Amino acid sequence: MTSPVSRRGLLIAGGTTAAAVAVGATNTTFAAAQTAARVPSLEVTRQARTGADVVIAWNQALLEIVRTPGLQPPTVHPTRSFALLHAAIHNAVVATTGKGTPYLFAVHAASAASPIAAAAQAGHDILVALYPAEAVDLGHRLTDELRALGHAPGREAGIAAGRLTARLLLDLRADDGSAVVPPPLAPGTRPGQYRPTPPAGSPAVFTHWSAVRPFLIKRADRFRPEAYPDLGGRRYAAAINEVQRLGQDTSGGRSEDQTEQGNFWAAPIWNYWNEITQTAISAEGNDLVRAARVFAHLNLALADAVIAFYDAKYHFRIWRPVTAIRLADQDGNPATRANPSWNPLATTPADPSYPGAHSVVSQTAATLLSQEFDPRLRLAVTSDVLPGVTRKFRSLQAIADEAGLSRLYAGIHTKLDHYAGQELGHNLARSLLTHPELRP
Repeated sequence: MTSPVSRRGLLIAGGTTAAAVAVGATNTTFAAAQTAARVPSLEVTRQARTGADVVIAWNQALLEIVRTPGLQPPTVHPTRSFALLHAAIHNAVVATTGKGTPYLFAVHAASAASPIAAAAQAGHDILVALYPAEAVDLGHRLTDELRALGHAPGREAGIAAGRLTARLLLDLRADDGSAVVPPPLAPGTRPGQYRPTPPAGSPAVFTHWSAVRPFLIKRADRFRPEAYPDLGGRRYAAAINEVQRLGQDTSGGRSEDQTEQGNFWAAPIWNYWNEITQTAISAEGNDLVRAARVFAHLNLALADAVIAFYDAKYHFRIWRPVTAIRLADQDGNPATRANPSWNPLATTPADPSYPGAHSVVSQTAATLLSQEFDPRLRLAVTSDVLPGVTRKFRSLQAIADEAGLSRLYAGIHTKLDHYAGQELGHNLARSLLTHPELRP
């Protein structure tokens, strides 16, 4: 866990002000100048009660972007965008309400500054910087949100706070390693080693991501699961035989419900958990401050979870089930049987198998959100890939369990990957529950 950073506040008030932000371990100082007219006092209680809508609106805007082919840079993981978006909104809300603990730096806005305007402007500026091709559409979204405020006192001061918050955060993350060209990964040659998978045989993706600077955790390798079991042992044979039976595209041993699960969760798992959080926030009618903090905590944690699981994946470099099953006659285990024509239900992602990404992300999210909401919260989740299909759950943990195990039924992971992923996600999330940057 990162140690608390030292901070110096940024003041947005009458006249022109300049201030510096001390950002602890980054040892970087930023000079900022901002002008805003003094405005009368503004009552923000009513806005705060209904202000969760602005956080959800910008979350939905990013979901639309990452679902649109060609908009997300192929070598930049989308969870980085979610983390930046919600950290900026959170800091803008803290600056304009005086409630909560900011992430990395504090921006002190004029007492009358509108938190709704600040959150909207921060969300807009982050997404325009990350997705400049969407600037026109994002500008229309911002205009609509600000128009709803009319000429309310504090609107311009809120806009200024949001702009400054977004710019400072983007500056802090400008050299975080996400822009590095991913180095090629040589295909494995020995049993158990990862190699490109059919049908495309694409090169391994995000080979650089374990070196991206984390948002909250101190080191990505801190959460590596235990070493992968011996290929000649019973645990390995049981795991491979199970996925061979349940994960095949034409499996007769998989139930209809398991097939639905394998298909239901096929979209990026962080999208599902952002939608789940939208539902939970909306159902409780939480205010702007709480919504901004919950989304920031969730997405900063998920961004670090992805960095951590790529560290583990490329440390162990374990072959995927389709490779393991087709080459089972080479694993030295008499309890496994090769099937050179075996295919999984889903297309295998282009990265190593251990640990499972769905399991890591889902367990991280469920552990964190169970501290924010009733862990037995009943939710209905709609699939991103099966139109109109919804599944109902009695708890957040039940969602995490099914999402992780669905990859077994899809034929792209084993239970070894699932349990290792849950362990990583649980340990990472527990380490962040009391993180000083995101206290209420």
